[in-house]
Amino acid sequence: MTSAPSVSSSITVRLQVEARPTAVSELTTAIEHTGGIVSALDVTASGHERITVDVTVATRGEEHAGEIVAALRGLPGVVVERVSDRTFLLHLGGKLKIESKVPIRNRDDLSMIYTPGVARVCEAIAANPDDARRLTIKRNTVAVVTDGSAVLGLGDIGPLASLPVMEGKAALFKRFADIDAFPIALDTTDVDEIVRTVKAIAPVFAGINLEDISAPRCFEIEARLRAELDIPVFHDDQHGTAIVALAALTNALKVVGKNLSDVRIVLSGAGAAGTAVLKLLLAAGAHDVVVADVEGVVHPGRPGLSPSLAWTAVSTNPRGVTGTLKDAVVDADVFVGVSAPDILTGDDVARMAPDSIVFAMANPRPEVDPVEAAKHAAIVGTGRSDFANQINNVLAFPGVFRGLLDAQSHVITDRMLLAAARALASAIHEDQLNPTYIIPSVFNPEVTSLVAAAVERAAREGDDSEPAALTGGVPRVAPSPGPSATTAPTPATEA
Repeated sequence: MTSAPSVSSSITVRLQVEARPTAVSELTTAIEHTGGIVSALDVTASGHERITVDVTVATRGEEHAGEIVAALRGLPGVVVERVSDRTFLLHLGGKLKIESKVPIRNRDDLSMIYTPGVARVCEAIAANPDDARRLTIKRNTVAVVTDGSAVLGLGDIGPLASLPVMEGKAALFKRFADIDAFPIALDTTDVDEIVRTVKAIAPVFAGINLEDISAPRCFEIEARLRAELDIPVFHDDQHGTAIVALAALTNALKVVGKNLSDVRIVLSGAGAAGTAVLKLLLAAGAHDVVVADVEGVVHPGRPGLSPSLAWTAVSTNPRGVTGTLKDAVVDADVFVGVSAPDILTGDDVARMAPDSIVFAMANPRPEVDPVEAAKHAAIVGTGRSDFANQINNVLAFPGVFRGLLDAQSHVITDRMLLAAARALASAIHEDQLNPTYIIPSVFNPEVTSLVAAAVERAAREGDDSEPAALTGGVPRVAPSPGPSATTAPTPATEA
């Protein structure tokens, strides 16, 4: 699938151009002929013979940007002065800063903010540790923790290179939920050391957001931190994905007139995200789910299953499907992909049931070309922003943590995750639903408040307050409709 020009790869080129009537049209024509999209053109200075022009262009990437600049250099009377990558400019100096909430104007201010007055506040917290949420940043602060081992689609790029992503995550927390989040990129991939370090820094924070930690280590890290900390621990790659996928599926099923308990679902991916999506689907009432990974359909007779896959085998696939992913999607109502690009074709989608739903969420290249899938499926969703129905984690985690922090919750439970998914789905009113609008925009002003209120309500009700745990190294199996959506599985491999 050829990528389209995107603002994420946009450039601004400063040009000196001969002042002639056709100057601007020559620039835009040259750019359009190379496949770029002009999004802004400004004349910043003018003289009798020459003008200075800043032109902003969306490109398909660095190589394409180079072709555009070369085309501009080839125009008569045009001199390229400077080329700026807009994304890199945005990241100069980082995307975060820390500011004081109170002024320090004189000695009186200083004596209350710092010594000697601050000692009284320290003594109060020492006497009553719960006061820390009232009297420090702890009440509204989340740690975004990574080891840089599974960053976006880039893989194991290490903690330093992961920092721009973690900064971005923290910026999203602030923008959408007014939460003060801070990036913590750890220079270790050792499970024991990560757990020990997060526990050591936990007093500062009211919640932990694990991010971009590779499977299977992420499962153990989450489970141990949940068991050993008194603040909620949320692995966004797992549970954020699951919440948004369930919300999108809830609305998609309304559009096509089907019920979750009746449909046949095929899930591609048995790693971190796939396991969490599976468990939340089961907790929500799905019954007929078939899981496939790189080795094919997961079933009890398949040799060499890890403990996590063994659990999946006995908890899913009631019809005893075997074979490949392509075999499994025949007559399926729903396909959910959290795995690898280009593993299905439009012809495979054509073999699904009438009014099928396809969520191909691998990024940046989905499991099936969305354009080809849309020729046969009733509804198509992806993880991309350039197609309808973007299934994006940012729809979930700000509201989830806002609700957890407002409730001063010590845990996160299945009940809260399900409440978040239902609330997110409700952000689109039924008279607004259609095949291209099943999930709200990340800028929908209702999203965070609806999700936060639902999570806070579920947290305060507290009748499902026992945190998920491992039992003997195997995920706890709960009664029907399914296992705990927050139970951390034992090692699994991403498809």
